[in-house]
Amino acid sequence: MIALGCDHGGFNLISAIKKHFDEQGIAYKDFGTYSEDSVDYPVYACKVANAVVSGECELGILCCGTGIGMSIAANKVKGIRAAVCSEPMTARLCREHNNANIIAFGARIIGIATAEAICDAFLSAQFAGGDRHERRVGLITEIENKR
Repeated sequence: MIALGCDHGGFNLISAIKKHFDEQGIAYKDFGTYSEDSVDYPVYACKVANAVVSGECELGILCCGTGIGMSIAANKVKGIRAAVCSEPMTARLCREHNNANIIAFGARIIGIATAEAICDAFLSAQFAGGDRHERRVGLITEIENKR
């Protein structure tokens, strides 16, 4: 199950992602928002991040105007490694190298086809593991635990 969240700026793009997922048979849970009415993006970033950390959802996808605010807010939740992605290669590599569990992108930055390709790359990638990547992700966790 994939957790989805957006603010008013990302509503139309996340709606297109939901249609894309429906066509592919990808299960998701939509944590809102559910319209273009102005809302506070940290609320929705936290809902998605908490769903991922709790295990309710395996991964998360967030969308706002740029993706930046959502990723900053999500990364405040212990256990989250959220990355802003503007193209598919970054989405694939953030999973493979950083074991990212949430991606964020901006509706003012990318279009529907790019967003779909980013989601496909993120969901199809797996953490590469190995000494190098495991060590580095472990260091991120150590830093997080010192906060």
